[in-house]
Amino acid sequence: MIGLIKRLFGSAPKTDFKELMQNGAVILDVRTDGEYKSGHIKGSVNIPLQVLGNHISRLKKDKPIITCCASGMRSASARNILLSKGFTEVYNGGGWSGLQSKIM
Repeated sequence: MIGLIKRLFGSAPKTDFKELMQNGAVILDVRTDGEYKSGHIKGSVNIPLQVLGNHISRLKKDKPIITCCASGMRSASARNILLSKGFTEVYNGGGWSGLQSKIM
């Protein structure tokens, strides 16, 4: 309960995306192919949200995964899907352009 309150009011610890990348995190971009082709984070993996469930095997459970999309909505859904499939270290990076600035 306290954790929920902390998240709601912003006192939960911030995720250090740069450190996650230094520790081998994979960036999963869940936008459509067209959106991805118009701009993306170099080295990211593109699996559109609508087909993520069919392509889970492309991801490894032993590495941190940072999900991203255009605004953070689809990446939040992708995070929940991965957690439900047994992935344990999954972070919502939000919009890809904002995430890019956090990892540089």
